[in-house]
Amino acid sequence: MAPSARIEHKSSTMMDIPVIGTLPVGPRNAITDVAGVTVGHCTLADGACQTGVTVIRPHAGNVYREKVPAAATVLNGFGKSIGLVQVDELGVMETPIALTNTFSVGALAQAQIRAAIAENPEIGRAWPTVNPLVFECNDGYLNDIQAMAVQGMHYDSALAAASVDVAQGAVGAGRGMSSFGVKGGIGTASRIAGGYTVGALVLSNFGTPDSLIYGGRLLGAALAGQLRQEIVPEKGSIIMIVATDAPLDARQLGRLSLRAGAGLARTGSVFGHGSGDIALAFSTAYTVPHLADVPMPAVQMVHETRLDPLFRAAADSVEQAIVNALWHGETVHGRDGHTRRALRELLQELMA
Repeated sequence: MAPSARIEHKSSTMMDIPVIGTLPVGPRNAITDVAGVTVGHCTLADGACQTGVTVIRPHAGNVYREKVPAAATVLNGFGKSIGLVQVDELGVMETPIALTNTFSVGALAQAQIRAAIAENPEIGRAWPTVNPLVFECNDGYLNDIQAMAVQGMHYDSALAAASVDVAQGAVGAGRGMSSFGVKGGIGTASRIAGGYTVGALVLSNFGTPDSLIYGGRLLGAALAGQLRQEIVPEKGSIIMIVATDAPLDARQLGRLSLRAGAGLARTGSVFGHGSGDIALAFSTAYTVPHLADVPMPAVQMVHETRLDPLFRAAADSVEQAIVNALWHGETVHGRDGHTRRALRELLQELMA
């Protein structure tokens, strides 16, 4: 058991959400501050079923016909995502991004394929097949993951609900997720740097209680003492999606996605053996046409020597998104009497 500890500084600011870094924050402090990006959730919360779907749309058009430049970084590959191989090869994504639990990846991939075919009947016939893009974390502590409750209709609902207003915490794919022994889930944030906007959305399901660094404060010992949980090896995961309106090519987006790891590390993660830590970055500055007779975009990319502000914005927005997921988390009761408490409740107790 972890030793008991308390927070000595009983400042009222402990109950305010920490603000990461000094870069300007976008108007919504969300990934949707990147123009054109929308997010939708479908939440399943009924007894032992505590799970859901979150969908990120890079633009409102036909993503298969107007592909989006993208690249991913796998910090630790303990994961079951679909679509990363083709993104790595071609440097584009051609569906919205779907987030869910581990056992629902296949159902959402099929839903994405069906949606793409409905919009583009030539797929798989006159045209090539479509590359679904689904990421996952294991919500099996709170959710009866074996029930495989998530179906294609839940993807459709999340897609239809996509808007610029992003709910955070125990919603959508984040409903059953845990972080640092408390409630995790969906978090989002944005920063403005170098004249561009960088936004992040995370599916936070990682971290052991003793390792938490919260807005620069070392809370791990106090949190572990309050929870009195046995400290076990890292078994969680995190998916980090970074969007920007900066004109970057796929190689540069790969470099940007890597910097999500800097924001993740600041919260106390060491990308543990049993953790699937994956970041994907995409740009909305231009699209790549599917049809060869449509002209390719002539885009002047950001110079390599001017990427540092974007790197900083990616790290800050990812860290802020993780903090936001924790701060917005609510206590959830799930399968077999399992509970994950809200961090804010525990902070109030620690300050008492």
